Amino acid sequence: MSRVFTFSVITVVLWALWLAFAGSLDPQEMLTGAIVAAVVAVMRSGGPCLLGGPEMLQPKRIFYGILYIFYVFWHILMSNLDVARRVLSPRLDINPGIVKVRTTLKSPVGRMILANSITLSPGTLSVDIAGDDLYIHWLDVKSRDAQAAAHEITEGFEKYLEVIFG
Repeated sequence: MSRVFTFSVITVVLWALWLAFAGSLDPQEMLTGAIVAAVVAVMRSGGPCLLGGPEMLQPKRIFYGILYIFYVFWHILMSNLDVARRVLSPRLDINPGIVKVRTTLKSPVGRMILANSITLSPGTLSVDIAGDDLYIHWLDVKSRDAQAAAHEITEGFEKYLEVIFG
């Protein structure tokens, strides 16, 4: 693809996102959004992008990206309810600890998004990433076995991120 086409697509997509999040079609908002989108597109077209290039615009990846957003929101909601139950419980029902989890993701961006998604979920916090291993502080450690912990914490996230980032 030509750089002009890539620049145009990125600018239009970013501008549309700006307008959607702004929730206003005020001319000032539209102009500001267009300027910001163009600046980001210029920076993007000048060098490599962390999230990838046009190959990321495959329909399957976009579909899984949308599903991933819903999955993360659902997981955050369920984790919030679990932590709230533990906080309101008369007895402290926790078993905190740091577990080492091996991820199957090969993409550095995929691993970063996995770690951030885990951190967004109440009761878990990504402490470190070392190669294929994530160190996660877990409010209720159910297993110190790396495979069992990976299944419990990361498997749901990884099935989407594997398709999105490879």
